[in-house]
Amino acid sequence: MIELQDVTHRFGDLTVLKGVTLELSERRIGVIGSNGSGKSTFARLLNGLQIPTSGHVLVDGQNTRHQARAIRRKVGFVFQNPENQIVFPIVEEDLAFGMKNLKLDQSVISQRIDAVLERYDLTAFKQHPAHLLSGGQKQLLAISGVLVMDPKYIVFDEPTTLLDLRNKRRISQAIAELSQSVVMVTHDLDLLGDFDRVIVFHDGRVAADDVPRVAINRYKALLCP
Repeated sequence: MIELQDVTHRFGDLTVLKGVTLELSERRIGVIGSNGSGKSTFARLLNGLQIPTSGHVLVDGQNTRHQARAIRRKVGFVFQNPENQIVFPIVEEDLAFGMKNLKLDQSVISQRIDAVLERYDLTAFKQHPAHLLSGGQKQLLAISGVLVMDPKYIVFDEPTTLLDLRNKRRISQAIAELSQSVVMVTHDLDLLGDFDRVIVFHDGRVAADDVPRVAINRYKALLCP
């Protein structure tokens, strides 16, 4: 379980999260809110990409303030723009990078790479330049780079924003099929219908926390009071 205990976060004089306390234990959790509501900062706090100004974020009892490196192995993060996540020019090299840092055996690395490429129909692109992949393929590669690290949780920050309708559906299906617990920040409300829970952020606070239909209606009411 991921826990936030009275979390406040500031960037200079700007307070973007204000006293947030939550327990995240469901398999699929959506996070929505208008621009500047604090939702992306919230997402980055979950795996130690950012450390709260005050309060604590715990992942299975480990505190991001003291154990961020261990937590990042447990909580994968998929960015909105896969270009921010793909670091090596060739697909296979990019997928191997994180596992090599963990000093995994080469046979394990190769097995995981082959499995994830087959899973997403990318086997033919194993030696392909990553920058020549389509937008949807790049996002699948970013997801693959997280999956080969075998995380327990995966956080997505607007994973479909840059994609056309066809690729949005493809990425949505890929997320739905994951065995890991998922926290997903999104503006695309249609992705959330089957989720267990949706959290609405407004002005740095939790404005609603409920099943999708109820939470989404509350969000719409905030947009059009």
